[in-house]
Amino acid sequence: MPVSVTMPRLGESVTEGTVTRWLKQEGDTVEVDEPLLEVSTDKVDTEIPSPAAGVLSRIVVREDETADVGSELAVIDGDGDGAAAPAQESAPAEQAAPAAAAEPEAVEPEAVEPEAEPAEEPEPQPAAASGDSGSAGGDSTALTMPALGESVTEGTVTRWLKEVGDTVDVDEPLLEVSTDKVDTEIPSPVAGTLLEIKVPQDETADVGAVLALIGAAGSAGGGAPAPTETVQPEAKPKEEPAPAAQKAPEPAPAKAPAPRQAPAREPAPAAAAPARPAPSAAPSGDESNGYVTPLVRKLASDQGVDLSTLSGTGVGGRIRKQDVLDAAAKAKAEAEARAAAPAPAAAAKPAAAPAAKAAPSPLRGRVEKLSRIRRTIATRMVESLQVSAQLTTVVEVDVTRIAQLRQRAKNDFLQQHGVKLSFLPFFALASVEALRTHPSVNSKIDMEAGEVTYYDAEHLAVAVDTEKGLVVPVIKDAGDLNLAGLAKRIADVADRTRTNKISPDELSGGTFTLTNTGSRGALIDTPIINQPQVAILGTGAVVKRAAVINDPDLGEVIVPRSMVYLSLSYDHRIVDGADAARFLTAIKERLEAGNFEADLGLA
Repeated sequence: MPVSVTMPRLGESVTEGTVTRWLKQEGDTVEVDEPLLEVSTDKVDTEIPSPAAGVLSRIVVREDETADVGSELAVIDGDGDGAAAPAQESAPAEQAAPAAAAEPEAVEPEAVEPEAEPAEEPEPQPAAASGDSGSAGGDSTALTMPALGESVTEGTVTRWLKEVGDTVDVDEPLLEVSTDKVDTEIPSPVAGTLLEIKVPQDETADVGAVLALIGAAGSAGGGAPAPTETVQPEAKPKEEPAPAAQKAPEPAPAKAPAPRQAPAREPAPAAAAPARPAPSAAPSGDESNGYVTPLVRKLASDQGVDLSTLSGTGVGGRIRKQDVLDAAAKAKAEAEARAAAPAPAAAAKPAAAPAAKAAPSPLRGRVEKLSRIRRTIATRMVESLQVSAQLTTVVEVDVTRIAQLRQRAKNDFLQQHGVKLSFLPFFALASVEALRTHPSVNSKIDMEAGEVTYYDAEHLAVAVDTEKGLVVPVIKDAGDLNLAGLAKRIADVADRTRTNKISPDELSGGTFTLTNTGSRGALIDTPIINQPQVAILGTGAVVKRAAVINDPDLGEVIVPRSMVYLSLSYDHRIVDGADAARFLTAIKERLEAGNFEADLGLA
C-alpha cells in the first residue's frame, strides 16, 4: 500500500522547508521511523523519519528543492504485499496472472500516485485486480506535512532518510523537515514500502500537503517491481529467482538506489544475492549507536572514524555528519600532539612546549551551500538594523558579592536543583525585575499603526550557540520565576536547543533577549536586537581586576574585584538613552547589592 511522506509543520511561522539531503534513494528499503531525509528551514535542520516500512518508490521533492508544509515529498510502497508471496508459493499456476496484473502498474508508477493521494481512491485499484496482489498494489497511505507549531504554515524537506522502494516500519523516522524555528524528524504513520516521494529534498511544502506515499508491506509489486524483490526474499524462498531475473534490469540504471540499500536482510535467498548484496553490505554494519545514514558511514570510513566510539548529537542520539567531522579533527589534533611530544622530552627548553598546533578545520578550502538557518540569520540581522534605530549603552558592574555567594552555595545548589549555579541566572533575574519598572524596554513598536504595545509579562529569550548557528529559545513568564527556577529553565532550554529537541513554539514570543557572549571570553559586545523586540542585553565575561572601592576604615583602596560589562542595545525609536541608562542602573544596583540568598531556593 503506497504511503505518502509529506512535509510536516515544524514551527509557528514556518510555511516551507528545503530538502537538504535524501538518506535513502528510490528503490531502497526503509523501516518505520528510520531517518529518510534531512530538511532545513529558516531556523534549524532536522531529519524526517519514514512513516511506514516499505520501499521508497518515488522521490517527489529532490535535494535543494523547497516544499510547502503538507506537500508530498516522497512515496513509500508499504509492506501490504507480504500476502502476495504466500499466494505465489501455494498457487504457482496462478502466479503469472497476478504478476501480469501488477507489472503494468509497476511500469507506470505515475498512474498510481494520483489515486494514492486521496483517502477514498485507493479502494478501486484492489477491486480491479484479484486476490492479494490486487490489494497490495492499490492501497497506499499519504504522509502529509504535519502542523509543527502555532503559526507554522510550511516546512522544507532537508533530508529523506528513506528512498523510494525502501521498507519502513511504523514510527520509523522517514524524513527530516526544517521550519523557521526548528528541525525535526517525521515518522512513518504506517509500516510498508515508500512508493513515491512527492516533495524532494530542499523543497518546501505547505502544512497538510502530501509528502510521500507509503504502501503496505510488499505492495512494491504494484508500484516498484525491484523493491518487491527486496522485501519478499526475506520471507519467501527460492521460487523468486525467476521474477528477480525479470525485474533486476529495471533498477540497474538507477545506480543511486542500490548503494543506499540500508537494511541487509536478504542473505538467505541465493537468487537475490547477485541483485544487491554488495551495496547492502556497507550500510548494514554494526548499528550499536542506532541508525547511521550511508553518507555518514562513508564519511566515517573515509576519515577513519570508528562509529561505535561516537555519541550522536542528532535527534534521538543519531550520529550526524558533523559528529564524524569533529571526531576526525580531534583525532588529527591528538595525533599531531603525540608527534610533537618527543621534542620537549629531548631537550628541556621552554621554547619546545608550544610545538603542538591546533588541527585545521575540515572546512578550510571548501565551498558549501549556505544553510537555510544561516540565510535566515543573515536576513533577519540585516533587517533588524534597517528597521530600527539601534545603539548600545555599556555599564561596568562589580559582581564580587555574587561571586562569593556562588562559591558558598554552588555545591548545595547543584545537589538540590540538579544544575550548576552560573552568573547567567543572576543576570536574568535582575533583568526581568528591571523590566517591570521600565516598560519601554519591554515593549513593541508599530510604526504603521502608530502604536506601542507595553507587555504585561516578561518572556525572556536566551541566545544559545549551536553547531548550526544562533538559536533563541524563549522562557515564557520568566518574571514569575525565582533564581533557582531561572537557572533550571535556562539550562533546560539550552540543552534541548543544542540537542535539537526544542519545540517550535518555544522559539517565538520573546519580549526581551539575553545573550551571554562572555561564555566565550568576550568582554564587551554590541548585540543586534531580535525583532520585533526593542532591546537585548549582552553579558560579558566576569574577570578579576583591580578596582577602587570605598572602605569604611581605609577610605579609597585598590583591591581585586570580580567585574563584568553589561551591554544594552536598544531601539531609539521608543527607548531614549536616559531610559536605557536607568534600566542598566537598576540591574547594576541589584547585582552589586548581591542579596540573592532568598532566591536560591535552598532548604
